[in-house]
Amino acid sequence: MRVLGPIGDKIVFENELVRVWSVTLDPGQRQPWHQHLLPYLIVPLTEGRNEMTFDDGRVRETHEKPGEAIWREPGIPHELLNRSDWQYRNILIEIKADAHRASEHAARGPG
Repeated sequence: MRVLGPIGDKIVFENELVRVWSVTLDPGQRQPWHQHLLPYLIVPLTEGRNEMTFDDGRVRETHEKPGEAIWREPGIPHELLNRSDWQYRNILIEIKADAHRASEHAARGPG
């Protein structure tokens, strides 16, 4: 069995609804094997030319543009390789709450 690492470099915000990670990869750097157990959004802060390698052997190239939002469902373990010659950075937002809890939270309003 593979040892899995964290989803990102550090958690920058967390509450009962979301967990927000920062992810930074230098050119040629690999993000350790990890697994997403929650649905999540990726918001690239830089252009991304990366390669995802999955536990089942699949390889997928990604081409990301700064400021776009990319939705991903939970899945099998994978690692991410920065194939570019620049530093890649993103913000990754895990969705912890289900739709019912989120609507209740919105109905309560701030505070």
